Amino acid sequence: MIEWVKQLDPSIALAIITFIPALELRASIPYGIVRGYGWPYVVAVCIVTHIILGMLVFLFLAKFLHLFLRWRWFARVYDYYVTRTQRKIQKPVERWGELGIAMFIGVPLPGSGVYTGALAAYILGLSWRKFVVANIIGVLIAGTAVTVICLFFRESAGWLIKMI
Repeated sequence: MIEWVKQLDPSIALAIITFIPALELRASIPYGIVRGYGWPYVVAVCIVTHIILGMLVFLFLAKFLHLFLRWRWFARVYDYYVTRTQRKIQKPVERWGELGIAMFIGVPLPGSGVYTGALAAYILGLSWRKFVVANIIGVLIAGTAVTVICLFFRESAGWLIKMI
């Protein structure tokens, strides 16, 4: 699959990787930087894609989720993720409101991100406007954290290679 992605236009490749639920921009930013696309370009594409992704997920949940909940297997899977997400997000949201959602989205760790953040915002009844603000702030936090880490390790690795 990686060979196939390498053949795509960089913007499309970065967007596809960003849209993969377990990866999101935690993987697309490092991929783009390693491929040498130029970090400002990579960060811009990944952040814009990730913001749009969050909004699409929230809209899907708000407009179409009820149609899928008619299927028992889907309802069971949904209930499992809802319960898990509620446990993770309840305390930060009670304390910080939509900023809690932003921090949850902004932590670049597995189990957080825009998919889970949109689900949490929907479950907790956050309005569209508040979610969009939280989504943008959270994605900017995550994008900045991942970029800083990638650039630090890229520079550190370059320095290490020169020493050897």
